[in-house]
Amino acid sequence: MSVKREQVLIEALPYLREFCDSIMVIKIGGSIMSNREVLDTFVQDLVLLRYVGIHPVVVHGGGPEISEKMARFGKKSVFVGGLRVTDEETLEIARMVLLGNINSSLVTLIGKHGGKGIGLSGKDGQLIVARKKAPIVVDGEEAPIDLGWVGEVVRVNPEILLITAGKGYIPVISPIAVDGEGNNLNVNADTAAGVIAIALGARKLISVTDVEGVKLKPEDPNTVISSFRISDFSRLVDEKVITGGMIPKVEACVKAVEGGVQSAHIVDGRRPHALLLELFTDTGVGTMIERG
Repeated sequence: MSVKREQVLIEALPYLREFCDSIMVIKIGGSIMSNREVLDTFVQDLVLLRYVGIHPVVVHGGGPEISEKMARFGKKSVFVGGLRVTDEETLEIARMVLLGNINSSLVTLIGKHGGKGIGLSGKDGQLIVARKKAPIVVDGEEAPIDLGWVGEVVRVNPEILLITAGKGYIPVISPIAVDGEGNNLNVNADTAAGVIAIALGARKLISVTDVEGVKLKPEDPNTVISSFRISDFSRLVDEKVITGGMIPKVEACVKAVEGGVQSAHIVDGRRPHALLLELFTDTGVGTMIERG
């Protein structure tokens, strides 16, 4: 039996009331942005959030697009510890893709659907100040590996986000940071979203990705864990429930909740209107990470 439309609205009402005037940081991955239909639906949801009184702040990645562009220039992508080794040329390609392509496309789509997007990078207003990440030790390598122009966040100055979001804009942030000498640094987008959420005192951090959530059996989409507490994170990693590329995504969520964000969510952006279903229904559709 189909659910009546009025029942959907009644179920959403307490969540609309609870979340009104709150800040939510939403991280969207590059794999989702490569699908124009999926991206269009996501932006519709984003604009709707703004119209019901929520202040969304978007942080985007762009890994697949950067790798594709590097290949066109004859450069091979190299990753160490899940981070892209970033020399001068790679950094310039990342800047071109993140700022010149992805960021402007998102802002344009927000405008198409009736919102007011504003494109920013971590350099604007010294939003994200970082330092060059130290060389990292890798098993099997004699010497630590220098990642190049990869940054680790030192501090976030959220003033520009509070001003723009408070005036009805939807900030869209590229994770290119700046150091004390004015150098650009490439920062992992999940990490950037987490520290921005903490600095803003956000109600939620939502990671929109291309997986259904944290699954007990990675190959089985029917085993999504609806919620777990941050104290369970290490155990789930040890038990190989959280593996590979999911580790940094979940770790960023865990650190955000430890830093004061009320809860963090991982949702499958390939599912139409997953953002709304996670926020405004009793069952949700992804994995929620909460305190405890």
